[in-house]
Amino acid sequence: MSHKYVYLFSEGNGKMRELLGGKGANLAEMTVLGMPVPQGFTITTEACTQYYKDGREINAEIQAQIYEYLEKMEAICGKKFADPKNPLLVSVRSGARASMPGMMDTILNLGLNDTVVEGLAKITNSPRFAYDSYRRFIQMFSDVVMELPKSEFEKIIDEQKAKKGVKQDIELDENDMKELVQKFKAFYKEKKGEEFPSDPKVQLMEAVKAVFRSWDNPRANVYRRMNEIPYDWGTAVNVQAMVFGNSGEKSGTGVAFTRNPATGEKALFGEYLINAQGEDVVAGIRTPFPISHLKQDMPEVYNQFAEIADKLEKHYKDMQDMEFTIENGKLYMLQTRNGKRTAAAALKIAVDLVDEGMIDEEEAVLRVEPKQLDALLHPQFDAEALKKAKAIGKGLAASPGAACGKVVFSAEDAKEWHERGEKVVLVRLETSPEDIEGMAVAEGILTVRGGMTSHAAVVARGMGTCCVSGCGEIVVDYDAKKFTLAGQTIKEGDYISIDGSTGNIYAEAIPTVAASISGDFGRFMKWADSVRRLEVYTNADTPRDAKQGKEFGAQGIGLCRTEHMFFEGQRIKAMREMIVAKTTEEREKALARILPYQQGDFEGIYEVMEGRPVIIRFLDPPLHEFLPTKEEDIKEIAGELNITVADLKNVIASLHEFNPMMGHRGCRLAVSYPEIARMQTAAVINAAIAVNKKHPEFKTEPRIMIPLVGEEKELKFVKDVVTETADKIIKEAGVDLKYQVGTMIEIPRAALTADEIAKEAEFFSFGTNDLTQMTFGFSRDDAGKFLDYYYENKIYESDPFAHLDQNGVGKLVKMAVELGRKTRPEIHLGICGEHGGDPTSVEFCHQAGLDYVSCSPFRVPIARLAAAQAAVKEKRAK
Repeated sequence: MSHKYVYLFSEGNGKMRELLGGKGANLAEMTVLGMPVPQGFTITTEACTQYYKDGREINAEIQAQIYEYLEKMEAICGKKFADPKNPLLVSVRSGARASMPGMMDTILNLGLNDTVVEGLAKITNSPRFAYDSYRRFIQMFSDVVMELPKSEFEKIIDEQKAKKGVKQDIELDENDMKELVQKFKAFYKEKKGEEFPSDPKVQLMEAVKAVFRSWDNPRANVYRRMNEIPYDWGTAVNVQAMVFGNSGEKSGTGVAFTRNPATGEKALFGEYLINAQGEDVVAGIRTPFPISHLKQDMPEVYNQFAEIADKLEKHYKDMQDMEFTIENGKLYMLQTRNGKRTAAAALKIAVDLVDEGMIDEEEAVLRVEPKQLDALLHPQFDAEALKKAKAIGKGLAASPGAACGKVVFSAEDAKEWHERGEKVVLVRLETSPEDIEGMAVAEGILTVRGGMTSHAAVVARGMGTCCVSGCGEIVVDYDAKKFTLAGQTIKEGDYISIDGSTGNIYAEAIPTVAASISGDFGRFMKWADSVRRLEVYTNADTPRDAKQGKEFGAQGIGLCRTEHMFFEGQRIKAMREMIVAKTTEEREKALARILPYQQGDFEGIYEVMEGRPVIIRFLDPPLHEFLPTKEEDIKEIAGELNITVADLKNVIASLHEFNPMMGHRGCRLAVSYPEIARMQTAAVINAAIAVNKKHPEFKTEPRIMIPLVGEEKELKFVKDVVTETADKIIKEAGVDLKYQVGTMIEIPRAALTADEIAKEAEFFSFGTNDLTQMTFGFSRDDAGKFLDYYYENKIYESDPFAHLDQNGVGKLVKMAVELGRKTRPEIHLGICGEHGGDPTSVEFCHQAGLDYVSCSPFRVPIARLAAAQAAVKEKRAK
């Protein structure tokens, strides 16, 4: 038996996602449930992987199976491919395992040529419809398969409309459509140097190849990297009998959700267009009717649809996103999938489904993507400022949140301005999947066309980016980089503000305020906290950050960087005096001036944390970072330090390192200058004594972290300095104060010798930013210059600084955990690199047996949820 690469919808089911892709599995499931699905077949994800293995060719075995299943499909539908008397037309659509809205390509009306179109015109008794379908097919096939820009065809249509003096495509008649077909084919021949392919079998095979190819197009690769979808999954292809939403006033097409994807409200939400095809709604070229309007248009169809929607939601136990077509008053379901939703909607739906008895609390915890919570913590407009602001226009409130920034008109400009540190709002006629990178960096997105289910709306909701779509009053002039709305002209670089919750557009900058954590959020996070094992700490260097982290649920501070405290006014001067000092006494004198500042900082943080663990990392960066680099600053600072410019330049030159990140920093500074560690220890211990005196109920226990250790003796040397200083202060104060000394594991050698290091260290914190940098052997500051080439050539799937590399760096972490516990079973283990707030990395930390993760304050809720999901998944796997 040869390998099976093709399945009829009736042969599959909803559990076969890996093989049939999400769309194919759900079409099969709807077929099994007896729903009105136009029949067809799915070419599996394995066929896609095989296509790439065979050098981007579809081999003979797969081709034979496709043609065999085409015949089976003809038998089911009672129509024949390429037969003018009774033509079967098909749609060819992609369907990956994970939903990638708008990233992959679709072709409709495939199977038409000059003779078949005549037959279709006769059977339907509507030549206009037949030629409309034909011109759409030529346009889509040319765009998706042959990569001729869609906009060129739109221009030809606009010329035709101008010639007739009409505004809408619908106003073009049968003769116009025939003329468009001729013009499209002539344009195709001019650009491609050959006739448009007229053999439907050739059309089909080329379309299948195009879908396979689209898995590897730049926009799909960017989306996959953002959403961690592995490249080797591949995409399936669905070949489905066409039903025609453009066959008259009793036909139409639409997209609907079983609940509102922006708010989570339980009511059918969606839109449709009469006498249109699917792409018209999603591409947002015409502005559609709300689904509720269908009740008046076609009551029977509406009731049938509402019933199917309810049945699908109960079957999948989740909010569904459905595409449907009505052909001459008959309803067909083209797809269903778990709908993309905003964070607020995700929470509301999860909580409501629990209250409706559809799912339990553990299942609810799995229903919200941790990354999405970010959006809930994001700014809203300041209410007072908003009262005074006057909206100049209104679009559809497509994705919530408030955005204020400077106007840009292209994804490239958005990226470029963002890299310069500007906040931007991207304004487009409509977004297309090519715009993904610009959308990712914009504060908000504003589009002229498109509804609530257009590409811009769906993708923005998935990213948690504010979006206002379909403001048809806007006139955009891309060439002049400006747009006009309500008589006002807004140029590139002008400020605008948009409100994704109301759809309002303002021609001014409105200040934003931080979000508040509401009822559903609190209740949901309680469920998450009740199942997770990992503790979640925050990285905080100031009382303000500590307070923010605590409000978001942090159980301690996993990383307090002390060097950030050295950069203010008088402190930086004392720090520089210490660096230029020639003797230990001079250094100690300068450090004595820093001591009270440092102690005050720690007191502030201890007070906010009310006795929760606070891990303080001793001085880490190389000393040159505290010295000036510009000529005029050097002159000024030499004066302040009472030394000559030449002397200061000598110090700067002597501190110059070829690779400072691997140079004289971290514990190496304390080995060279133990007085730095003494001063910092005094500040930590004195602060704890002072806070405990004021608040005996806190019982603050300091935790001191020595950075960049790679050898047990090195740690012992610095730890001896710390304990000697600390014990002396505690004894003199006559108090009983417990404290811990641990280290940061960020050098591969420390992970390899963790059993020895654990003799001295009472806790380990993995500094995975540096550990990644050292393990890969590239600097995170410079890696950005070449990593893109690594993604393009499929060497790396994602940025190792964003998602922990589990095979290499992860192996070192696991090794250190095992070795550390062997020596010291009660050792406390955590991670404080940026990975501490990345959901897949948090899941890895759970599996590796760490005790806590620590991340920046705004990522604390994300880490709490990711830790809970890891615990639920582990329990279910058992």
